[in-house]
Order: sequence, then structure tokens, then C-alpha cells
Amino acid sequence: QVQLVESGGGSVQDGGSLRLSCVGSGNIFRINAMGWYRQAPGKQREFVAGGTRGAIPRYSDSVKDRFTMSRDIANNRVYLQMNSLKPEDTAIYDCYADVYGSSSSRPDRIWGQGTQVTVSS
Repeated sequence: QVQLVESGGGSVQDGGSLRLSCVGSGNIFRINAMGWYRQAPGKQREFVAGGTRGAIPRYSDSVKDRFTMSRDIANNRVYLQMNSLKPEDTAIYDCYADVYGSSSSRPDRIWGQGTQVTVSS
């Protein structure tokens, strides 16, 4: 089984910073894309950052110029550096990867377990 494990969530004050990490393991032959979504209480899941192999990552307008995604696809890792955090950034953050397994003919979208980010005013 392929799995993604996240870490780095926590509680910070308005204007603080956090760095999230996501590491893939298991039957991963190739990763075509990696990125992040988030979901706040009472709201729909929102795209945060992500991109396909060989492409420049794209960002939601709500986090652009504050968040930076970095990838180490060869080692099945993706990171999210979050600066100038605001209370409205409070959410559960999930990483994703589009993964080919050794017996896969098409990629599967795999999700992490989620990590809580809380920003206090």
C-alpha cells in the first residue's frame, strides 16, 4: 500500500510561520504530481498549492506570496512553508500525490492523514 505521512502542524500566533512535511512510502514507482489542500470547519476543501512533474507549482490566490511549496519527488517528499499566517488559514491541511505503483497503468490520487494548523489572533 502507498501512504503519505504528514508532520509539522501546530498552533501559532497571527503572523507566525510553520513548515509542513509530507513523505510517501510503499509501492511507489513514479510520482507525477504532489501538493496540498486544506479544509476549515464549515467550509469546502480548498486547493492550496501543487503541480505536476516538471511544472512550476501553482498557488491559491489566498496564499500566494505567503506560502511556498517545494518538492523532492525523487525521495517522495513535498513541503509547504507557510509565512505571515492569518487566523483564516486555520484548517486541516492534507497533502496529495498522483502515484504510479509497480503494477499501475494509470496514476492514483493518494492523500495524507491530515495535520491541524491553528492560527490565533
